[in-house]
Amino acid sequence: MKKALIVVLALSLLSVSLWAADPKTYQVTGPVLEIKGDVIVVQKGTDKWEIAKDAATKITGDLKVGSKVTIEYTMTAKTIEAKGEAAASKTAPAKTGTKG
Repeated sequence: MKKALIVVLALSLLSVSLWAADPKTYQVTGPVLEIKGDVIVVQKGTDKWEIAKDAATKITGDLKVGSKVTIEYTMTAKTIEAKGEAAASKTAPAKTGTKG
């Protein structure tokens, strides 16, 4: 009985860790246009992407203006402001009645 309980607890912990996965990662590839402080500006098509970096950002190779880079990033919320409950549906209630 004790072994069964341990197995159930282990499986529960495993399922919780799989459910709480990391956020999705994305990539942008292109030439570096500018490096300013903690921001790298990369050209992707006709768009300029500004990607922030910090002390934990792993950089391999020689990062400089003109280098072609591939940056892997995640989207992280800085602030979230909840505005209360969502508005109720504005569809009219179905008409019910008796024939008479």
